[in-house]
Amino acid sequence: MIQEVEIECPYCGANYVTTVDTSEGSHSTIEDCTVCCRPIELRIVCSPGAVEEVHIARA
Repeated sequence: MIQEVEIECPYCGANYVTTVDTSEGSHSTIEDCTVCCRPIELRIVCSPGAVEEVHIARA
């Protein structure tokens, strides 16, 4: 139940695609921007098979 979502980095403004495992349910995670490598907090609201919301913040 992997879904792709487009993320906009809150530091450099670059857009990139990341994957979300929706079988985990709603959760938070931190990943590095693929362009500037700074940490981004992703708060993901999802149900199995569907990403409903992604909240992005500087970590």
